[in-house]
Amino acid sequence: MRRIKSITNLLLSKLVAVNSIVILLVIMLAGISVKDYACFLVNHEQVTGQQLVETLNSFLIKVSIIAFIAAGLLHYFSVKRIVNPVKAMAAAAIQVKTGTIPSKIDVQAGGELGELVTNFNAMTETLSVVQTRREEMLRDIAHELRTPLTNINGYLEALHSGVLEGDQELFGSLLEESRRITRIVDLIAELDAWSQESHLPEKQFEEIDMKQALAESLAAFHLKLSGRFETLSQQIEHAPVLGHKDGLKQVLANLLQNIIDYDTGGHLAIVGQRSDSEYRVTFSHEGTYIDPDNKELIFERFYRLEESRSTKAEGAGLGLAIAKSIMNAHQGHIGLDTDGHNHSFWIRIPLHSVS
Repeated sequence: MRRIKSITNLLLSKLVAVNSIVILLVIMLAGISVKDYACFLVNHEQVTGQQLVETLNSFLIKVSIIAFIAAGLLHYFSVKRIVNPVKAMAAAAIQVKTGTIPSKIDVQAGGELGELVTNFNAMTETLSVVQTRREEMLRDIAHELRTPLTNINGYLEALHSGVLEGDQELFGSLLEESRRITRIVDLIAELDAWSQESHLPEKQFEEIDMKQALAESLAAFHLKLSGRFETLSQQIEHAPVLGHKDGLKQVLANLLQNIIDYDTGGHLAIVGQRSDSEYRVTFSHEGTYIDPDNKELIFERFYRLEESRSTKAEGAGLGLAIAKSIMNAHQGHIGLDTDGHNHSFWIRIPLHSVS
């Protein structure tokens, strides 16, 4: 609000300055012209008395008209240059109000007004990205739910028409498809819960020892890790952080499950180190190819780097997206460093300082 008020005052100041300059130019042009013409008439044309007065009056009218036209043109183009960005943003704002994403405002403006135009363009670009992702998410949700629902409908139609008779195996298949839908819905609800700031106060944050949290997560994955990796090295330091214990353990679990699903090298190195202000956990392994240019996309909802990943029955493309939301809620970060095959997944979370 303060920023908008400042820009409004700036526009008002510019308009006042333009009006003042125009008025000053009119007065100067008329005054100087009349003075010089009067001197010319008296000194060179020897015009005096009533004839001088009438001549000057006629000349003053002509000069005033010319000055008015020149000042009007100057005022028009000056004010147009100032107001055009505002008019363009007003038109774009109307488009946003109606649900349409406007095109980029291509108007030259300097100072705070130029900064406002730049920020407005950035806002509309963000809105466009959000709308695109929302549409993609709806398509992905429909895609994820279509397969189990199609299977359930097929089984039920076959039962209804008498093509199939109900048995334990058939009802077991129906139950598994139903559970799959439930898992997807639960993941979406959990992702939404961590993404909504209004829900975060409901989650209990406490001091957590990251080494202990890592140890508990690794213990839960002991059988899977030992069956998947030939070597598992650990270098983990103690460090206190403020967070939601189950949430942080879920981040670690989602990362470990992703690494287990797509590992190709059979070796995993886990490093947990503290610095002056944060704690960093790194999981390094060799896995399925990830394009370094697209590495950030794997943390988006429903994103899969390969079509083959969609064949994972348990995967809904939400695990890493949930991990990212949880880390954001902890004012932390999650990321991936990779050359394509050698991957290092990492998380960073601020240390808890006791005041």
